[in-house]
Amino acid sequence: MMRKTFIALAGCLALAACSGEQHSDLKQFVKDSDNLPRGLIPPLPEAKPYEPFTYDAFNLTDPFRPRKIEPPKTAAVPGSLQPDFNRRREPLEAYPLENLKMVGTLQQKKDIFALIRTPDNNLFRVKAGNYVGQNFGRISTISESNIKLKEIVQDSSGSWEEKVQMLQLQDEQEAKK
Repeated sequence: MMRKTFIALAGCLALAACSGEQHSDLKQFVKDSDNLPRGLIPPLPEAKPYEPFTYDAFNLTDPFRPRKIEPPKTAAVPGSLQPDFNRRREPLEAYPLENLKMVGTLQQKKDIFALIRTPDNNLFRVKAGNYVGQNFGRISTISESNIKLKEIVQDSSGSWEEKVQMLQLQDEQEAKK
């Protein structure tokens, strides 16, 4: 019996020890922080009223759209450099020059031809005098390692100038990419 009494008494003491106030340190911290000086929040900046803007640039050239080069409306100065707008376009003029790849050369009798691959994997045979690229590029010479061509490009002032470009022969590893 004594044993049962001792166990009951130990249980009561254990329950009495747990009955203390919970989170007393947290409650004390909250009371102390209420007494601390408070910081000032700066006032919000004054909102400016909305001012509508009228867009008047509808007639200006859009810098994000490609321009179509049109023939000059006035008569050209005789002897000045400009492309022939009335000639029939060749198939390789539909592609930008940087998208075309020289992949080889052929020789038939004395004529040298170059092989050009397009982005859609078509193969074209060209010779000196053919037109290539979108800037009126005309092939001037073909060697085993490159194609030299002269493009006619329009500068910002609207005048035409000649620019020499090269298409280099692609290596086998580059051609597979």
